[in-house]
Amino acid sequence: MWDTFIVIPMSNVLLWIYEIIGQNFGIAIILFTMLVRAVTWPLTAQQLKGTQGMQELQKDKEWLNIQKKYKGDKEKLAQEQMRIYKERGINPLGSCLPTLIQFPVIIGLYQAIIRALAATPLSLLNLSRSLYPFLDVTKIIPLNSQFLWMDLGRPESVQMFGFAVPTLAIIVVITSYIQSKLMTPPANPGDQSAAMGNMMSIYMPFLMGYFALTFASGLALYFITSNLLGIAQYAMMGRANWSNLIPGKKN
Repeated sequence: MWDTFIVIPMSNVLLWIYEIIGQNFGIAIILFTMLVRAVTWPLTAQQLKGTQGMQELQKDKEWLNIQKKYKGDKEKLAQEQMRIYKERGINPLGSCLPTLIQFPVIIGLYQAIIRALAATPLSLLNLSRSLYPFLDVTKIIPLNSQFLWMDLGRPESVQMFGFAVPTLAIIVVITSYIQSKLMTPPANPGDQSAAMGNMMSIYMPFLMGYFALTFASGLALYFITSNLLGIAQYAMMGRANWSNLIPGKKN
C-alpha cells in the first residue's frame, strides 16, 4: 500500500514534471515541492491561525491571570491552560504539525528519487513496471541527475580548503530553524505546551539537517525549497514572528 499510494504516484509525478520541463530533475523537484505546498495549503493556513492565536494569548488578561494565580501549582496551571486552548480553538503544538506531516512526504520522496534515478538494471526494470501509461520510459530514461554542482542521487558536499563541507545540510538546518522560529509563539514560564513547541523548533531543524546530510541531495533540495516557500508565505501574510529570531528578546 505504501508503494501504491505514496512512492509510485510521487515517482510518476516527478518524472512527468521532469519530462515536460526539458529533463531537468532539479527543477522537477523544485516544482514538485511547490505542488506539495499548494496541496497542503489548508494545513498551513490552519497552522498560521493557531500560531496567531498563541501569540494573542500572551497579551490576554485571563491567560496572564492564570499564570500568576497558579504559578506554584503546575498541575492546575496545565489544566487551566488546556481549558483556554479548548475554548479558543487553539492547538499549542500547531506550529509543529506541518513538519510532522512532512515525514511521509520526506520518506516517500526519498524513495521516489532513488526509484526514478534507476541506477541498476533491476531498479530500471522495477521503475518501468511502476510507470503510468502516459509516461514513455524510452524518452526519460536514463535520468539526468545532475543539477548545478549536485548529483541529486547522492549526498552533497563541497570541497573547501581540503575539507568536505555539507553546504546543503547546513542551509537546511538554517532555513528550517528560521521557519520554525517564525511560527513559534513566545512561551510564558510554566506554559509546558508552548515550551514543548519551542523545543521542537530547535530539535527538528537538526533532524532535517541529518536527513539532508545522509540521504540523496535531491531530498535536501526539497527541504530548502519547502522552507523558503514557507518563510515567504508567512512573511507575505504578515504572520511571521520576526522577533523570535533575536535571542533573548521578549515579546
